[in-house]
Amino acid sequence: MRAHRVRALLMGGQACVFYGAAEFSRDTDFAILADSRNLARLRTALKDLQARVIAVPPFKVRFLRRGHAIHFRCRHPEALGMRIDMMSRMRGVDPFPKLWARRTTIELPDGSLCDLLSLPDLVQAKKTQRDKDWGMLRRLLEAHYFQNRKKPTADMVRFWLLELRTPELLIEVAQAHPRLFSKLPAARPLLALVAPGQEVTLARALKEEEEQERERDREYWLPLKSELETLRRSR
Repeated sequence: MRAHRVRALLMGGQACVFYGAAEFSRDTDFAILADSRNLARLRTALKDLQARVIAVPPFKVRFLRRGHAIHFRCRHPEALGMRIDMMSRMRGVDPFPKLWARRTTIELPDGSLCDLLSLPDLVQAKKTQRDKDWGMLRRLLEAHYFQNRKKPTADMVRFWLLELRTPELLIEVAQAHPRLFSKLPAARPLLALVAPGQEVTLARALKEEEEQERERDREYWLPLKSELETLRRSR
């Protein structure tokens, strides 16, 4: 991707590994800029990887812009069998130019660079109807909290209060940063329950919040799944 200057951001399970929340993943997931120049560069990169589309929909810009994922399998000897999934639009996630501006760039042990979705954007992208994503969300947020709690910025504290999914840690953050906490309950209603001794009640509220997100994701995917089924039948 970098060799061909493709604007692509690593996300999914492999991005979670880089943020300190290990997850086994057979796929490499990318958010991609779906404009003609970038897609031309992407096609060149996929040609080098000897990658072919393995499912519906086909690799066309209109499907990316609708919110579909395009699935590829690599046949190059150095990436043999690797699956690559591409998306350009995701529920509740900002358009790609904003994601690119907020990206995290890390240096790998061999000196190469890798562009990732920022952690807040990755968290938002993980709010799906899949069971495994919610466990990963909790681990991602806990890892970030434990990595930074000794010297957090105000933005980090706000992020934790709005996104943490562990009752005990939410209470801990609220007690450590009462001024910031007092400004946020309207942004996340369950924060009104954050207090010592309220762990059980807070856990129930977190589960309800999760179920609401799952339902929104199911509704979002209904028309897209219908389109995929039509494509499968026609093929």
